Amino acid sequence: MKYPKEYLDEIKTRLKVSTVISKFVSLKKRGKEFVGLSPFKNEKTPSFTVNDEKEFYHCFATSEHGNIFDFLMKTQNLRFGEAVKYLANMAGMQPYMFTKQDEEREKRWREYCLIFNQYVEFYHDELLRNETHDNARKYLKERNINKDQVKKFRIGYINKNPNYFEKLTNDFNEEVLIGTGLFYYDEKKKIYIERFKGRLIFPINNISGQPIALGGRIIEKSDYLAKYINSPETFFFKKGSNLYNLDHARKLSNKLDHIFLVEGYMDVVGLSKNGIENSVANLGTSLTDRQILTLNQFFDDIIICFDGDESGYKAALRAAENSITYLKPEKQISFLFLPDKEDPDTFVNKNGKDYFLDFVKKSKLPIHQFLFNHYKKQTQNNPSSMAIFDKKLRSIANNIKDEYIKKYVLEYFLDKISDLAPHTNLDKKLNFVKKVKSLESTKKYFNESKSLTAIELKEFSLIYLLINNLELMRHNLHLIENVSLFTEVNKQIFSKIMSKLKSADSLNPQDLEIDEQLIEKIYKFAPIKYILGQKNKNEHEIIGLLDDINRDLNSYNLELRIQELESKFSKDLSETTFNELKELKKKQNIN
Repeated sequence: MKYPKEYLDEIKTRLKVSTVISKFVSLKKRGKEFVGLSPFKNEKTPSFTVNDEKEFYHCFATSEHGNIFDFLMKTQNLRFGEAVKYLANMAGMQPYMFTKQDEEREKRWREYCLIFNQYVEFYHDELLRNETHDNARKYLKERNINKDQVKKFRIGYINKNPNYFEKLTNDFNEEVLIGTGLFYYDEKKKIYIERFKGRLIFPINNISGQPIALGGRIIEKSDYLAKYINSPETFFFKKGSNLYNLDHARKLSNKLDHIFLVEGYMDVVGLSKNGIENSVANLGTSLTDRQILTLNQFFDDIIICFDGDESGYKAALRAAENSITYLKPEKQISFLFLPDKEDPDTFVNKNGKDYFLDFVKKSKLPIHQFLFNHYKKQTQNNPSSMAIFDKKLRSIANNIKDEYIKKYVLEYFLDKISDLAPHTNLDKKLNFVKKVKSLESTKKYFNESKSLTAIELKEFSLIYLLINNLELMRHNLHLIENVSLFTEVNKQIFSKIMSKLKSADSLNPQDLEIDEQLIEKIYKFAPIKYILGQKNKNEHEIIGLLDDINRDLNSYNLELRIQELESKFSKDLSETTFNELKELKKKQNIN
């Protein structure tokens, strides 16, 4: 499905970027832009800007950049079509109608939602009100789950002989009902069976809070029934793309930077009952890249906390080997191992919230340390075993997609191996160090992004633009001769570039004699590269971008000068100072 450009442009014409984003982020006007705290990162100092004139937002802390459609998809985890529908409605426009096939799919989705809403609500009400379901309520009480949690998570109970299928056939055909995964056909008895009969049911919601699947747990001991089952995959539900409770937990991402990933629904409910709301559960499958990437949209630290038994440990190991591949700078994946025979639900109920959180601080283990420790335990004190160990760790590191994380993890592994076998690994380590930054310098490199100010990033954009357009800048020196920079290092770089531009030498970025690490830093963090990267810009557009940066730097200079004069005037109350301040504020309003 592809929306016509005219339809999308009409939405953007009717809606200011600030109008859309202000529904999710508190914005303050600053000059021609709006600023606020980043929705992509937990921060105290605003680094998020919105520009209505240019129709985009930019986050200097994370380099996230885009338009109103991108914003909704990234922060609300909506698909593009869902974002378009949301914004069209907000703009007062009629939804765009596609082909008959698209209309049919939309109809199926509406029916799917209606069935699930009715089904969940009916059996939730049964659990709360049906007097014959004392056994289910007794089970929940024994698990320390109260009525508040039952209501919050819309937990329900389906008896052993339900007949809700018959009721639904009054409004929906059998094919549609089977397509939900709630029912299956028994060939022997020639009847439709409710898949979750005799179980507590836990609605699995999509990111918007719409139930799209169920998890079910038996409440009586059985030798032939699985303790937990999940909905089968359907046209609208894919296990590897969803997480239980993400619709609730994601709303905490502006307050908390970490999320607990647990194994079961009861773990999520138990943690919630004890005041720990930032938890989700995977859905009975190995952790997928889609689930990791989804969590990374909202949280910086994923803490995987599976049951403290052998199966829980094996699940954690699979999760570690799968998820380390997608580890990114500024993102962490940690593991928390509970005492044997404990799970998050029982552990937090027994010890309380404060003890649990203190245990997390003391005991969580970064993913690379967990993997090293695990494979170290498998080794024996002989060359063959150590060689297999070395090969396995190198393989794990080499599968990491991000090049900088790969270097960091590989160095950690090789350092630890070298400590175990210093003589046999000495040459390997020395050779490796020549190619890879040291552990400390790599960590420092990542942490630099946290300390960069908005004005430094603006200066980076200016320098980036100059270096990549030297010939153009030589013919427009008048546009940059009076530019003010504020950080010493960037002033020096700018001075070298200006000297080169004013000389008669041939222009080549490699001849600028600027420290390579500084250039690398500018190329990594300069926000303007995202604008330039959208398409090739002509000379007129480059000059326009330069003019925008100059205006922003001048505005910042004015702001600093105004602050100085305001401070001075508060002390001396001088008329001269007041008049100078008034003139500067006039200039600020013009800019």
